[in-house]
Amino acid sequence: MEITWFGHSNFMLKTGDATILIDPFFVGNPSSPTTYEKIETCDLILVTHDHTDHVGQTLELAIKHDAEVVTIFDTIQNLITQGLPEHLGVPMNIGGTVNRQGLDIKMVQAMHSAVHGAAAGFILTEPGGLCVYNSGDTGLFGDMELFGKFHDIDIAILPIGGRFTMGAGQAAYACKLLGCKKVIPQHWGTWPILGQSTETFAEQLALVAPDTELIEIEIGKSVTI
Repeated sequence: MEITWFGHSNFMLKTGDATILIDPFFVGNPSSPTTYEKIETCDLILVTHDHTDHVGQTLELAIKHDAEVVTIFDTIQNLITQGLPEHLGVPMNIGGTVNRQGLDIKMVQAMHSAVHGAAAGFILTEPGGLCVYNSGDTGLFGDMELFGKFHDIDIAILPIGGRFTMGAGQAAYACKLLGCKKVIPQHWGTWPILGQSTETFAEQLALVAPDTELIEIEIGKSVTI
């Protein structure tokens, strides 16, 4: 799997022949190295919740690329009122699983607010077994330990910026609960109000979850895992 970070919580995952966007926030994202118009291919879009810095340009990209959108039921309904073709909407809810582009996509809870429905995270499992957990915006909660019991999580993508989500210390403890092998930090550095480095996260990770490897991606760059 190739993972590209476009800043904030905006990621592109390439797996097999599929290109998947998660929380495609380009317009208004001061850290984005590109624009949504320059995204050349997109087969699937996952939206963790409907705050503007996460739903981003979901509607425009879905229509342009005829890409399905997977998100909580209420957010799909709201996107349809804004012009999303119904056949592109894949509504689901917490605890459910759908299979798209060869991935099992499980929606799990997140501790965060939302305008429509609820905030959520996704656990993605490839046919070969690679498992990626993207928490979306969330605070720390104990049931993360259950995610690690039901899934062998290879990569966790967790917020570390504080103020609106977990900060560095709690994100490190989340890695302990999850038992994840690697972690990619998100939702940091975008604006001054958020944490501006991964230094504290690395320090806390070494203390509470030393078996979890920190993967730092430069904005606009990709890593293959």
